[in-house]
Amino acid sequence: MFFIEDEAVQCPPVLETMLTQSEIQDLFSLINQPEEPVSPGSGSQGSNRAVYSSEERKLRRMESNRESARRSRYRKKKHLENLTTQLNRLRIENRELKNRLALTLHHHLLLSLHNDHLKSESVALMASLSDLYGYLGTMLSQ
Repeated sequence: MFFIEDEAVQCPPVLETMLTQSEIQDLFSLINQPEEPVSPGSGSQGSNRAVYSSEERKLRRMESNRESARRSRYRKKKHLENLTTQLNRLRIENRELKNRLALTLHHHLLLSLHNDHLKSESVALMASLSDLYGYLGTMLSQ
C-alpha cells in the first residue's frame, strides 16, 4: 500500500509481463520524494545526485533485464514442454492411424479375395445355366 497525498492507494496485482513489485515501489518512492530546490551555486550536489541516479538506473535496468531473461527462459521452457507433449500425442495418433490403415487394408484384401471367389463362382454358375439351357433346347426340339 502506498500513500499519495495522505490517501492509501492499493497497487493492482503485478502481471508477469509488467514491472515487479519492487520496481513499482521504487517508482512510487521516487514520485513521493519531496523535490529539493537546486540553487545555481550548488553544482557539485546536483552532479552527485545525477551520478547516483544514473548508477541506480543502471542497477534497476540490470535487474529488469535479469527478470526479463528469466521470464523468457520460462516461456521457452514451457513452449518446449508444450511441443514435446504435442509431439508425443501426434506420434501416438500416427501409430493409431497406421494400425487402422493396416486393418483396413487387411479387410480390403479379404473382401477382394471373397469378391474374386464370388466372381469365379458366378462364371461357373453361368456356364452351368448355359449348359442347362442347351439341354432344355435339345429336349424341346425333339
